[in-house]
Amino acid sequence: MGRRTVTALVVSAALSWSHAANAASGDDLKELREQVRQLREQYEKRIEALEKRLQRAEAAAGKTEAAASKAESAATQAAVQASGRPRGENVFNPGISLILNGTYGNLSQDPNNYRINGFAPTLGEVNPPSRGASLGESELNLSANIDHNLRGTAIFALAPDDTVAVEEAFIQTLSLQQGFTLKAGRFFSGVGYLNEIHAHAWDFTDAPLANKVFLGNRLGEDGVQLRWVAPTETYIDFGLELGRGRQFPAAPAGGRNKNGFGSANFFTHVGGDIGASTAWQLGLSYLRTSPQERTYDDLDSAGATVTNSFSGKARLWALSGVLKWAPNGNSSYNSFKLQGEYFRRNERGTLTYDTLAASFGTQGNGLSARQSGWYVQGVYQFMPQWRLGYRYDRLDAGTTRIGLVDSGALTAADFPMLAGYNPTRNTLMTDWSPSEFSRIRLQFARDTSRRGATDNQVFLQFITSMGAHGAHKF
Repeated sequence: MGRRTVTALVVSAALSWSHAANAASGDDLKELREQVRQLREQYEKRIEALEKRLQRAEAAAGKTEAAASKAESAATQAAVQASGRPRGENVFNPGISLILNGTYGNLSQDPNNYRINGFAPTLGEVNPPSRGASLGESELNLSANIDHNLRGTAIFALAPDDTVAVEEAFIQTLSLQQGFTLKAGRFFSGVGYLNEIHAHAWDFTDAPLANKVFLGNRLGEDGVQLRWVAPTETYIDFGLELGRGRQFPAAPAGGRNKNGFGSANFFTHVGGDIGASTAWQLGLSYLRTSPQERTYDDLDSAGATVTNSFSGKARLWALSGVLKWAPNGNSSYNSFKLQGEYFRRNERGTLTYDTLAASFGTQGNGLSARQSGWYVQGVYQFMPQWRLGYRYDRLDAGTTRIGLVDSGALTAADFPMLAGYNPTRNTLMTDWSPSEFSRIRLQFARDTSRRGATDNQVFLQFITSMGAHGAHKF
């Protein structure tokens, strides 16, 4: 209530009293006026005191609000900073998993002499598993969120010969906007479909022949990968990888000694659902690299072991497709997966024969080659925990021209890759998975990679997973 309002009320009350006492004497009027004056002063003083108290209270409230706002801002900033550092010893312990992979192999041909005729040796680990009992390549996996922006992963391969190698070690963004993800470090390339999947998650014991010939089993790169997922109902992504070129088909182990990048891979995928039970995905990738002195050991016409090398350009196209079916999307009882890939490689450059002059002397000339290969496989889960699968592999040696042979300096027998042989393989497997952490597999294969020598292979394999392990690729 304002000062003027109170005064008006006082005056109105005084006039009313004056009107009621219009018969009073002059002394009475004087007394009444004095009482009104005193009453006005008392109310004005009280109103003034109340207004001062109100001003002090408003000022105090403003300071409190400002202090609270400052405290809230400081708390928010502290929380953001705290999210980027451990607040205790156990807060950001990484997820750890250990994958054990063991095999028992029975092969009619010596795996130590394994060759894929019609193609240059790949320098990769392409041999089939060993004869007898052996501990295959196992994995130690560590992963954790570094902070609210980055996640880190490190996967170490424990080889049967008791060596340890860094299979993957990379950081990956968590907070990029608009569907972008950036990965940097060492990782399996996104070329094709199977290459990004770790061996323990394959549907068969070993890789298809096409992956062995064109990717040296699996292509791992040191570099960066940028991937964008489109904001559409149909799944669409695009990706670019720039790598050192540390492995076949780019170069021998270690990569080229040069600035910049030694390889580039472009890839895209599109996929979606067909009803409630079927999902599909198609992929296309294009790998470009420029090998420099990519060496390999071979046998010439004299039976001598020679070391050859290739320098030039290599281009690899990979087309992949995956179809998955499960009743109403529930794969607990029945499911089916159809998967296939097609590779085509063009290489052009210079081939140097016998770099160490161990046989007919070091010689060099041009090389051009166009080769391809593919596989298709189907895996059917016919009851809970049990699956049955079949895979067919085929390679096409295509056309290869070597200048040293065309000029007459050497013969085709000095280069086994000119044999024009098209290897094939048929593989049948069945496996039992008592839980998501274990699998036992029995596999039979008839491999004709070596001309004139069919290799009948039988493998008994176990795979177990201990600890936290992330989901696998589609």
